[in-house]
Amino acid sequence: MPFPKNEDMQSISEEFWNKWKYPNCVGCIDGKHIRIQNPKHSGSMYRNYKQYFSIVLQAVAGPNYKFIAIDVGAYGKEIDGGIFSHSNLCQKLENGGLGVTRHCPLPGTNIKVPHVLLGDEAYPLKTYLMRPFPVLKLGPSEIIFNERLSRARQVVECAFGIMSAKWRLLQKSIEVNPESADKLIKCICLLHSIIIDREGEQQVACTFEQIPDQTHSRTGRFGTLGENRGTSSAYDIRDKFKTYFSSQELYNA
Repeated sequence: MPFPKNEDMQSISEEFWNKWKYPNCVGCIDGKHIRIQNPKHSGSMYRNYKQYFSIVLQAVAGPNYKFIAIDVGAYGKEIDGGIFSHSNLCQKLENGGLGVTRHCPLPGTNIKVPHVLLGDEAYPLKTYLMRPFPVLKLGPSEIIFNERLSRARQVVECAFGIMSAKWRLLQKSIEVNPESADKLIKCICLLHSIIIDREGEQQVACTFEQIPDQTHSRTGRFGTLGENRGTSSAYDIRDKFKTYFSSQELYNA
């Protein structure tokens, strides 16, 4: 799957704002365990926390449920934070991929923040990757921020569900070696996006509640505190989003 060009990110950002009311967002990231048969002589490398063998698909979904970037092949025993930090996807983002170094004003303001991805608590807080505020530190404005982030993040959860429902191969163990499974998963992700392009997102639109539990076996394990701790710049950017969302709520009240 070709990595998107930076110049394509502005239109993706605008579509996220129009559909999901999250500004300057260029994608939502999550991980999914894909069942595979137990590779010979692999020990516990592929055994995940749910005690089955898997490799991990880490994907970035756009506002219309298409995958815009993927990373496949991490061992099932790894956790989200570590998988992301050691992935090619992370390296590309650190180097400005997906236009994350571009700063744009928040709608209706002169406050500039970079393009960002949205992740859950398993991911590190970075200048290009927003995650929710911790549950133990929630005030009214933090709750509003978390709700906005959670609503937008449904696109990647739904994308996994739509893909699994259409490609039944993903609902059971893939009985090939990990290298072949890697290629199969990449092909399925590409076909998933091609089908949405051809059939239109209206044919696959969903809400997370409509996706059966077994179709979105998310990675689910949190990274360590060290992996998830953000920089002061990342905290500042998240606070700008938080303040913006809170002011919108007051304005619309």
